[in-house]
Formats: sequence, C-alpha cells, structure tokens
Amino acid sequence: MATMYRYQLPVEQTGWTLQSETETSFTWEYEDERAKLLALYDKGKKQQWDAAVRIDWSLDLDPENPQQIDDRLIPIYGSAVWNRLTDKEKVRLRHHQQAQSLSQFMHGEQGALMAAARIVQTVPDLDAKFYAATQVMDEARHVEAYARLLNEKLGIAYPITPGLKALLETVLTDRRWDMTYLGMQILIEGLALAAFQRIRDNAKNRLAASVNAYVMQDEARHVAFGRLALRDYYPQLSQAERDEREEFVVAACYHMRDRFNQRELWENLGLPVSECIEVAMAS
Repeated sequence: MATMYRYQLPVEQTGWTLQSETETSFTWEYEDERAKLLALYDKGKKQQWDAAVRIDWSLDLDPENPQQIDDRLIPIYGSAVWNRLTDKEKVRLRHHQQAQSLSQFMHGEQGALMAAARIVQTVPDLDAKFYAATQVMDEARHVEAYARLLNEKLGIAYPITPGLKALLETVLTDRRWDMTYLGMQILIEGLALAAFQRIRDNAKNRLAASVNAYVMQDEARHVAFGRLALRDYYPQLSQAERDEREEFVVAACYHMRDRFNQRELWENLGLPVSECIEVAMAS
C-alpha cells in the first residue's frame, strides 16, 4: 500500500515543489582543505551502513505501545484529558502519537536530503562539498529507514506539520549557502539529534531503538559539520548580516516549538485540541 493511503489526515497533493534561486559554485582549488572537515569526511565514508541489512526488520513493534516508550513521555500524560481516556483509547493514542512523531522525522530527513544536495551545489569549498556528498547518502538512508518503519510496522503516517514545512521552505529557498547550513545543519539537525537520543534512551522495543541509534550516529556528524563550516565564515560577516541571521534563528525556534503542540494529532483523535496543546506546551 502506498504511503498516501496511510496518512491519517487529508493530504492535498502527493508532492511539494519549491521555487528558489540557487547558485552553483565550482572551485579549481583541490588542495587547500581544512584538516578537521577532511577528517569528518573520512569518518563519514567509513561509517556508511545499509538500512536494509544493518537493521533487523524481522523484529516487530509492540501492538499496544509500538516503541515501548514510557507513557510519561506522552505530552498529555497525567492530565485531566489523559485520565478520561479508556485503556483502548490510550492504546490508540500511543500508536498515533508515535506515528506522528516518526512521520515528522521522515519528512525532516527528506528535507535534510534536499539541503545536503544543495550544499554540495552551492558551498564554495571543496572539503565541504566532499562531506556534504556523504551526508546526501546518510539522509537517503534515514528516509528509507523511517519510511519502512512507518509503512511496514506502524501502518499509518501523518503529513508534514505546518511549522516544519514553513522552516524547510525558508531554509531551502534562501540563495545563501550559509543559511542552508544554519537552518538545517545547526537548528533542525541539532533538534533532531536530541529527539533521536530521547527515543534511543527510552524505547524498549529493539527495532525502534536500533533505527534511532543508527540514525543518531550519523546526525552527530552532521551537526559537527555545520559548526565547522560556519565557524570560519561568520566572523567575516558584518554586524547587520549577523543580526539578520540571529533574527532567522529566533523565527526558526518558534517554528520548531510549534512542531511540539501536535495539533493535527489531537484533532484527528477527536480530543479537546486547546486543552491538549496547553498541557503539551507546559510539559
């Protein structure tokens, strides 16, 4: 069954096309590279893994709590809304809440795939192009793993949230290569790294834990890549240019915060949306 039929909310289209102005940057300097970035590139080559082979897909998720995560990590746990739910409704909530979160990982990884490919095209330095090329493969593998986990094991999926979609649009349409780094490598990947770690440390299900552990191994390199690449560039910017990037970071943080209210989840499950969001944002 195609993923389109697994979405728990209406999806208006099967794809999303962004219009942007992108400069393609070639360099004829093949030896003036930064040692730390080349070391990261070398590490990226050596740590490639095959999602179809490395992960044991014969394992199943738990039917009542797919990733076997403690209920205390559910945003509305312990609230009046939670206490009113029947056992059957709690099982459904666990299933959908975890599917909604994993769906955003999947969509975010596709965004990272596009961003990494864009960095290869736009960044002026060859060492950064080298590493970004390894990240393209990483992100393709992550999309593959999460898509398989959702399609084959959970059986349902959720569309991309408005907050994540807005942030990806900003990151992928800005023509400046450093904004792709800042938005994707630092902000989105940094947040994802923390989210993957949380699942890895709390998921008792072996399949779910292994998927997140392997993805997290790659994400740590991606965040390091962003920091190394921007560390030498940002001191060269004017104060006005740095101010603009600080404003972007603030706006991006609001978009990422809105990802956690999970409005679409509460609406789909027929729960009191305002009450759930209030509890979730205070948790």
